[in-house]
Amino acid sequence: MEKIESKRPLIIAGPCSAESKEQTVNTALALAKTGKVDIFRAGIWKPRTKPNTFAGMGAEALPWLSEAKRLSGLPVATEVATAQHIEEAAAHDIDVFWIGARTTSNPFSMQEVAESLRGTDKLVFVKNPINSDIELWLGAIERLAQCNVKRIALIHRGFSSYRATILRNAPMWHLALEMRRRAPELPMICDPSHICGRRDLIGDIAQQAADLNYDGLMIESHISPEHAKSDARQQLTPDALNALLNEIKWRLAESDSAEFNVAIEELRRRIDHIDGEIFQLLVERMNASEEIGYIKRDNNVMILQSARWDSIVNRTLSLHKESGLSEEFLRTILDAIHIESINRQNRVMKGE
Repeated sequence: MEKIESKRPLIIAGPCSAESKEQTVNTALALAKTGKVDIFRAGIWKPRTKPNTFAGMGAEALPWLSEAKRLSGLPVATEVATAQHIEEAAAHDIDVFWIGARTTSNPFSMQEVAESLRGTDKLVFVKNPINSDIELWLGAIERLAQCNVKRIALIHRGFSSYRATILRNAPMWHLALEMRRRAPELPMICDPSHICGRRDLIGDIAQQAADLNYDGLMIESHISPEHAKSDARQQLTPDALNALLNEIKWRLAESDSAEFNVAIEELRRRIDHIDGEIFQLLVERMNASEEIGYIKRDNNVMILQSARWDSIVNRTLSLHKESGLSEEFLRTILDAIHIESINRQNRVMKGE
């Protein structure tokens, strides 16, 4: 297990939940047979959104993981959320722990987990928090580091979003990449199962992660997904997972080709120039918005003009419908502009 986190791509796979000894062991054996899986995963304590849903088998399933490890030869991983989970999992020689999105989102829980892991030599993965708060993610990492947990890695599993999409969780790739920029020394893998929520979408998201230079993937795989007690729609059979992994292209970080480097540098210079123009236009746009703020203040008019903003959004989406820019991208840019515009006008209203 030493430094397995440095392998690229690192592939973690297994069922959402360990449901029985037979299901757990047979899935592990089938995944080991592919020759592509590095760590076998299975949840045994499942934090569920609603009561009276399958919450995992608990400590009863730990011997099943131990047996899966013995028979398959794969290291095993499970989610931990409390000090008791860690104590019981460690007693059964679980190799890898991951900390789920709900735990990462709660500083009290995260501190308890960090204290319980103090000084461990086990590999500990930390999933991003449920909401798009990168500081919570960083805080979780810092709590572990302060407790002398040295082998830390990240899992990007997407963020909850108020907008309805075909994906279960919004990838918000920019936030994951920003996390990587702030903690470049930590391996980061992608969990396309939880981003997608549907097995037919997993391949595309997994390829995007590979193209963005992620260090690996965590994908849910069940020997019989149609009978799974949790997250049945997003789990793949071991054979289907094997086929998916065969299709993913893990690309080079750099190229020695002189032609490649000349072409890239030319395009990067163009981008730098365009970026300069974009940001200069944004400065001018915000200055105009600030002037509107003075006019509103002097005429005792409220800042927010909903009808006006709706017309801007609708016009922009209509004009750029055929441009190749996604609606999600356009709305993200528009939202950022709107927030900054309101902030500028707020300062005017306050006389700052």
